[in-house]
Amino acid sequence: MKKNQLTAQNGAPIADDNNSVSAGSRGPLTFDNHYLFEKLAHFNRERIPERVVHARGSGAYGTFTLSKSLKEYTIAEFLQTQAKQTPVFVRFSTVGGGQDSSDYARDPRGFAVKFYTEQGNFDLVGNNTPVFFLNDPIKFPDFVHSQKKDPRTNLPNPARMYEFWANHPQSLHQMTILMSDRGIPLSYRHMHGFGSHTLSFWNNQGERFWIKWHLKSAQGIATLTDQEASQLPPFGAQQDLVDSIDKGDFPKWVVKLQIMPEADAKNYSINPFDLTKVWPHKDYPLIEIGELELNKNVDNYFAETEQAAFAPSNLVPGIGASPDKMLQARLLAYQDAHRYRVGANVNQIPVNSPRCPVNHYQRDAVFAGGCPIGGHSDVSQAHKQTKGVNFYPNDQVEQGAPAPNSQLVAPPMPLEHDAWVGHHDQSGEDYYSQAGALFGLMSDEQKQQLVTNIAGGLSHATQSVQQRMLEQLAKADKNYAEGVKKLLS
Repeated sequence: MKKNQLTAQNGAPIADDNNSVSAGSRGPLTFDNHYLFEKLAHFNRERIPERVVHARGSGAYGTFTLSKSLKEYTIAEFLQTQAKQTPVFVRFSTVGGGQDSSDYARDPRGFAVKFYTEQGNFDLVGNNTPVFFLNDPIKFPDFVHSQKKDPRTNLPNPARMYEFWANHPQSLHQMTILMSDRGIPLSYRHMHGFGSHTLSFWNNQGERFWIKWHLKSAQGIATLTDQEASQLPPFGAQQDLVDSIDKGDFPKWVVKLQIMPEADAKNYSINPFDLTKVWPHKDYPLIEIGELELNKNVDNYFAETEQAAFAPSNLVPGIGASPDKMLQARLLAYQDAHRYRVGANVNQIPVNSPRCPVNHYQRDAVFAGGCPIGGHSDVSQAHKQTKGVNFYPNDQVEQGAPAPNSQLVAPPMPLEHDAWVGHHDQSGEDYYSQAGALFGLMSDEQKQQLVTNIAGGLSHATQSVQQRMLEQLAKADKNYAEGVKKLLS
């Protein structure tokens, strides 16, 4: 077999990779150690900034197979034809901890799916829970700060967590899920996924429908207690995903939708765009539309899983946003985070690059593509920045310069009648009923685990925080509050 030569980054062969150039065997190094400098300079830059949230993750490739045509609801190309397969990349993650945290932290799990469709990438960016702690994005930085390590001690501080929750009843539903038995999944394979946000579909008649995505684990739900989790290695979920795919035990999820006609939202008793609330299935039943399978591990964790960049703004014709305030903010925040963390041309990295032609007038910045990156065959040649015109409108459209397609315009987004622009207080919303209903569905064992987990953290908080949390729990279910109160006394 022919041996490959070791080279520098410019392709030049390297004669010695064990010894630096020095002035004699015992002398100092010299300034012509350009290969040494290249290695050290690259080593200093091997890591891109860690994600502020969702830092610790695992990813894999697979396919989405459509089992039910959705052409009556959407013009999205990959949702038209039964049995059509679309390649995907999925990244799972813990949310609050850094790269040094455990796969088995009590924490929500990110569940992000990148669909490589023929009309561009569609990113479904959600969690393993159908709701979130907030319905207004102005509180998101404050919330994350409250869940991160204490800035003085650099240690977890449950008192800070509960102080935030005591001041924000909108968090009660998600907090109940987090502190329940589902707060620590056994593995990424043994948890459901949710788009969480309300998205929209529109069809070729210009009709809009509000949509919620659900991905139900075919492996079933399996969870851990705090005690069980403490006995497992911090990288256990990563290893489980890699091992299961390597041995051909491919994880699967049944993909389902809730579909609400646009007009229903006006008079529905629940705000359908409030991320802290679910749509009861009795009102909008789950409709099965396909299956998601993961069947290929990454070849390079850093290049693929770590540099994978998901954004709710990655939408395709036929799929749009909604008045969900958290979603509206994430349309900006996610792409902005990727531009900061990875660079302006983050979408030219192979794992993020669309599998279809890409034609736009955005130019330059770091890593501007001139050819497929690293020879990756899946990266579109259309990223190439050529001598052609670099603005629109222009006089070169007939010669192939990119132009918009007016036939793909989305129908206008509805607004409330007589809506006034301003700060709209949401403290009068019902943030208790759904948390109480969830508590009522739990078995006695699940209820006991829930109240024990809450009391364990709440015991570190002040009397004022404890009292406010108990008042919230009592509004959800008196037995919920009593269970926690007994353990605090």
